[in-house]
Amino acid sequence: MDQQPIRREVGRRKARTGLIPSPTQQAAMAAMAQYRTRAPKGVFRYDSPEQMEADRLKWTVDAMVAKAAATTTS
Repeated sequence: MDQQPIRREVGRRKARTGLIPSPTQQAAMAAMAQYRTRAPKGVFRYDSPEQMEADRLKWTVDAMVAKAAATTTS
């Protein structure tokens, strides 16, 4: 009995209340949404935590190098 009760609401959606972000804020949110981790998709199985950490470090360094290269050429 200590679980939260299940509730179902019937009716129409309510309109959002709040402010529309400014164009500067919208551009910042769009830029943050384009972030890439450089980690390949999929499920990886490792024999040891050291192998996993080595791959993660490699992907992090690759992302840092790519970001630095993009900022220096811009």
